[in-house]
Amino acid sequence: MGIYIGNMYWQISYLLLAAAFIFTIVAQRRVSGQYARYASVACQKGISGSQAARMILDAHGLQDVSIGLTGGRLTDHYDPRKNTMALSNEVYNDCSISSVAVAAHECGHAIQEAEGYTFLKIRDAIAVPVSFVSNAAIPLMIIGIIVINVGRYTAGNMIFNIGVYAFIAVVVFQLITLPVELNASDRAISELVDLDIIYEEEVCSAQKVLHAAAMTYVAALAMAVTNLIRLLLIRGNN
Repeated sequence: MGIYIGNMYWQISYLLLAAAFIFTIVAQRRVSGQYARYASVACQKGISGSQAARMILDAHGLQDVSIGLTGGRLTDHYDPRKNTMALSNEVYNDCSISSVAVAAHECGHAIQEAEGYTFLKIRDAIAVPVSFVSNAAIPLMIIGIIVINVGRYTAGNMIFNIGVYAFIAVVVFQLITLPVELNASDRAISELVDLDIIYEEEVCSAQKVLHAAAMTYVAALAMAVTNLIRLLLIRGNN
């Protein structure tokens, strides 16, 4: 009976992992699709992404935040360490719904930084240590299993547990990242409307772009949680 139950839990864990993986692929395709769709829809006021970003930043007294170009597609980001916003070529130059929506989202992060948004402060504080431990998590667990299999159960379990705790830190980071991104998108829509960058009838289109992008963070959290469940199942069998 014990073996049967164990196998049942393993099957469930693989089903969860498959579901999370499919969700991730769907989310990535959705954000690419929505971005491409509304990248071909011109902003009626003819405002480019870089112009929209400058308007929003200036409205919040963030004239010292510079706006520059970065390579790639959907690589737009705000860097609080350098006090700069990097926009991809399409977002920077194009006057589309996608461009102003993405630019406004990055401005949302700059405003969060200026206002001391709690979740952003927590995420920034743990980003570096989480990056370090995330790289060590899987190797530690593999080493732990090897040590257990050679008969050194106490040492092996301790090493494996450290790896699990390291992976829990990754899950916590993803959990904190989600409200940061959702809040930045909410701020983006408000700024686009309040500063008269888009018309009311364009709001729904901008929201679709940002909601699709938000789903990629939901998918990342789901994948992290699913992997943690699987790791705990492995831990339970050792």
